[in-house]
Amino acid sequence: MRKSSELRPLQFRVLYRQFLLRVIDLEALSIQADIPRYLGQFGGVLIMFSVIYAFRAFVYIWDPSLAPQVRLSMAWSAEQSLISTMMLVVGLITVISWDATFPDRRDVMVLSPLPVTPRTILSAKMGASGAILGLAVLAFNVASGLAWPVVLGIPNGGFPGFLRCCAAFWFTMIAASAFLYCSVLTVQGVASLLLPRRDFLRLSAVLQLAAFGLFLGVYFTQPSITSPAAMGAPEMQNLLACSPSYWFFALFNQLNGSLPVQFTWLAWRAWIGLGMVVSGATASLLLCYLRTMKRTVEEPDLVARARGLHWTPRFGNVLQTAIVLFCIRSLARSRQHRVALAFYVAIVLGIALSSLQSRLSAAAPHGVTIEFILPTFTMMCIAVFGLRSVFSLPISLNANWVLRITQLCSTEKYIAATRRFILIFAVAPVWLVSALLSLSIRPLDQAAAHLVLLALLGWVLGELSLIGFYKVPFTCSYLPGKANFQFIFWGFLVGMIAFAVPYAEFEQGALHNPAKFAFMASALAGALFGLWDFNRRRAQSAILYFEEVPDAVIQTLGLSGIRP
Repeated sequence: MRKSSELRPLQFRVLYRQFLLRVIDLEALSIQADIPRYLGQFGGVLIMFSVIYAFRAFVYIWDPSLAPQVRLSMAWSAEQSLISTMMLVVGLITVISWDATFPDRRDVMVLSPLPVTPRTILSAKMGASGAILGLAVLAFNVASGLAWPVVLGIPNGGFPGFLRCCAAFWFTMIAASAFLYCSVLTVQGVASLLLPRRDFLRLSAVLQLAAFGLFLGVYFTQPSITSPAAMGAPEMQNLLACSPSYWFFALFNQLNGSLPVQFTWLAWRAWIGLGMVVSGATASLLLCYLRTMKRTVEEPDLVARARGLHWTPRFGNVLQTAIVLFCIRSLARSRQHRVALAFYVAIVLGIALSSLQSRLSAAAPHGVTIEFILPTFTMMCIAVFGLRSVFSLPISLNANWVLRITQLCSTEKYIAATRRFILIFAVAPVWLVSALLSLSIRPLDQAAAHLVLLALLGWVLGELSLIGFYKVPFTCSYLPGKANFQFIFWGFLVGMIAFAVPYAEFEQGALHNPAKFAFMASALAGALFGLWDFNRRRAQSAILYFEEVPDAVIQTLGLSGIRP
């Protein structure tokens, strides 16, 4: 019999592969899912962002005709943007894989009877989480990690300057990623140690959503500092002291030898913060694996039902009410769906906060401008298509047979119920937020006209999102990689930008011209009716499906029944 010390590497490798693939909920996937291809598509998006930052370095900063002050301003702005975006990516990945590092009930129930030590489980989980974060950091900086040392290092020291800047760049990116990752682990570990498991699970869901909002809110509202004078302004000191992205920006310049002496204290905050969170995360993980693994099994995960009067609102007929309530409860009880929806909600709120900040900084109320139309247009697009993408993630696939055998109505009625949910929980919230932001617009008739067009636009986007959607939300298995994520992401981004600017310019002109406004409203209403009728007719002959399957590689010609 082989010794346990010889089995340990094999145990680690097996557990490492399992934990690495569990970044996506395996129970929600189609039987023919290709997870590595799906993760590779996400990596391709990050690589494209890295190429964009590298292009920005060579085009806007590697220009010998720029004055030194202009070059410094553009370099500082780009460095802050790159570090902030890197921390945002790591923060979002950490929140998405919120429970990937700590043991859950399934890990304890399956692995406890086996000769697997907690140390092996912890090592495999840390290795899997570190691999995901490492791949994200590498993909995001694969091009910019060479471009920025060339742009910043060679003009200030030749090849030795390039090597120093390259080492400073990669160390800063790894340190900033480790800081954010360990901060989340520390908060989770302390909460799991201090609270009973049921209370911890309830608080964990709140912390997860709050982290999403915090990361995206800070990213969208944090100002950019472009000069030492602006960085040393008295009103900026509290923000500098509280924002980790500025700490690591100062750390990068300290390691590169380009940090003014008066800001050394900011770099030391990065060193101290990194040491504190790494120590806190290490202690939290060790204590959780040594002390709370038994509590994971002994204490129940389910929360007792609250007593009192329970009232459920109606959202139309019986079927529509049932589908809408099923969607609401799916979002309420599923961590994966809450996280996915929170991502889009946080982006919408970040855009809204940025727009509110610009409105408050205005000297006096003014009319509807392109700068106001574009954010509301973007929020509506992200809310509608974000909620539509969450619909594709299933829940409780082992109970889908209940929905299959209880389909007593036509597919058209199920699609109508899904349409109602999109209008109530995607279009209506964004419209209300836009209405609140419009309170400072004068004259008010322009704000009212804009809200009318925005409501029509939201309904049109809702109908567009329903094209080809012939399934009950949250019930169809997920096939990652079937639709190329890279193509969808960049196609949606480029298409939205290309359409948003002409739309905003045309709407601004329509708000000052009644005939043009009537034409625009009529065009949106006509598009809405045409899409609604198209979806209704297609749904009449469609069949609900519950399993995603890839397209056949070999297409048959249907000639098997023909005799020569």
